[in-house]
Amino acid sequence: MSKCRAEAAAGAAGILLRYLQEQNRPYSAQDVFGNLQREHGLGKAVVVKTLEQLAQQGKIKEKMYGKQKIYFADQDQFDMVSDADLQGLDGKIVALTAKVQSLQQSCRYMEAELKELSSALTTPEMQKEIQELKKECAGYSERLKNIKAATNHVTPEEKEQVYRERQKYCKEWRKRKRMVVPSAAHLKTGGFISCQATELSDAILEGYPKSKKQFFEEVGIETDEDYNVTLPDP
Repeated sequence: MSKCRAEAAAGAAGILLRYLQEQNRPYSAQDVFGNLQREHGLGKAVVVKTLEQLAQQGKIKEKMYGKQKIYFADQDQFDMVSDADLQGLDGKIVALTAKVQSLQQSCRYMEAELKELSSALTTPEMQKEIQELKKECAGYSERLKNIKAATNHVTPEEKEQVYRERQKYCKEWRKRKRMVVPSAAHLKTGGFISCQATELSDAILEGYPKSKKQFFEEVGIETDEDYNVTLPDP
């Protein structure tokens, strides 16, 4: 059992050492555990203990950052990099960054296009809609044909005559509405109360104990408003 644990610890040490050297950046034990747990199945306690052992052995460096320990690869094992090399790396970083941004932009365009295509009709759906539109157009064509074939069309002259008569009657209605008050027989016989009758009703109302509306109801006077009748616009 001890041998198995030793082999597991050795395997964990190799994994962690290789990871820190490849990444060459500082990590906390929690960061290393989170990054490697899914791929290698290392427990947090194993990661913490192994990192401490590697630091004690001098294979990695350990530094306190506040209350937290930070681990990173020993920089002495790496070759010295000149300023020219650093500038070259910076140039590559700029070029790769621009490439990444360009690819991200392309991805956004393609995602937008994919979304638009996904919301569009499929070929069978479009074919079905075309058939429905053709059927609808055929129905309209048939209706139009029947309308054109009908013999009861109103001629422009007849239409104009109807408009003229309407204007004439509306004008007369408006004129009489200013002159008279509709009587009880107004809508039934076409009769009107004259201005004298209006003056008479006003005189009666001066001594009448009820409202004008009640008086009209009692004597049978009806108005346009009683029947929700309004004078059409000119």
